[in-house]
Amino acid sequence: MKEVYITRLAKCLPNEPVGNDEMELILGKIDGRPSRARAIVLNSNKIQTRYYAMDKDGNATHTNASMTAEAVQNLFDDKFPIGKMELLACGTTSPDQMLPNHAVMVHGLLKCQPVEVIAATGACAAGMQAFKYAYMSVKSGNTSNAVSTGSERLSPWMMAEKFEPETAIVSEIQGNPIIAFEKDFLRWMLSDGACAALFQDKPNEEGLSLRIDWVEIASFANEYETCMYAGGVKTPDGGVKGWVDMKPTEWAQDSVFSLKQDTKILGKNIVPIGTKWWKELIDKHQVKLDEIDYFLPHLSSEFFRMKIDEEMLRLGVHVPQEKWFTNLTKVGNVGTASPYLMLEELLNTGKLKKGQKIVMMIPESARFSYSFAQITVV
Repeated sequence: MKEVYITRLAKCLPNEPVGNDEMELILGKIDGRPSRARAIVLNSNKIQTRYYAMDKDGNATHTNASMTAEAVQNLFDDKFPIGKMELLACGTTSPDQMLPNHAVMVHGLLKCQPVEVIAATGACAAGMQAFKYAYMSVKSGNTSNAVSTGSERLSPWMMAEKFEPETAIVSEIQGNPIIAFEKDFLRWMLSDGACAALFQDKPNEEGLSLRIDWVEIASFANEYETCMYAGGVKTPDGGVKGWVDMKPTEWAQDSVFSLKQDTKILGKNIVPIGTKWWKELIDKHQVKLDEIDYFLPHLSSEFFRMKIDEEMLRLGVHVPQEKWFTNLTKVGNVGTASPYLMLEELLNTGKLKKGQKIVMMIPESARFSYSFAQITVV
């Protein structure tokens, strides 16, 4: 088995940052009314700016594939051209279409040589699934290099116009056209963007590289019901009825393709699941907590910061907050891209030194998956 190094990271954040006061002007007001959830959610998540792949009039400026392709292209230069890329692994929650898959659409835009591709589609952990696939390919010697990406274009899902059929039906039946909190909640949290990582079997000749020590991913769906979902509706027994078993009229009237989250299940389970597993991974990999220099937790909201801190302290696996590095408040919650964007920003701060250790923590609330990775700066 070979050692594996991240030698380059590159991103694409579309257009100019969007401030909190601009959000509803771009996304629109559902049924013409200001959101009742907006102020509550923004006060909780502490996000100040985010990025949308659309202009201020709501017109698309990028696709998910085009942002991802731009991030990938930014990895390469004359010294290491894209013609040397051997594998492309792309993770996303929001592909531009169901078929062809996201990775082949990105490859099509790159217009480079034939390469192996794989697409991981899910929530936040999908970016790390692509990450681990690229890592394992280089680790095993299947390829000498690989690229993995995380990307999202969720802003079109959040446009007010996407909820109009539902509000019309609800208004007619109940006289109250406001959509449920589980749908409105996520409109004020999510952001667009893409980030890519280049993995190689040798470190950079000049400058720093990030050696991957280990990557762990696990699903806990055997124990927990669905929490975040799209393309379906939850049934009374906790299951999910998918769009394929629904009539086209139901798709619109129930905003079936919007992103939804059961916040009660989320708040109860997401932190304890991850912290308990972190304790197990510390034992498995003989992690020394005092040797961790940077802890990169993917926070969907700053609401969870103290809850994670308190739970780690309670279980005796605490990493002090002065070692935490996040950028949620600046770039928003970019789903599968968020772990990459934290790592890319940290690498470019100039603060890293050889020998330092970085731990990444990525929760996924869809049906409760988690990923952890340890990296050493070399």
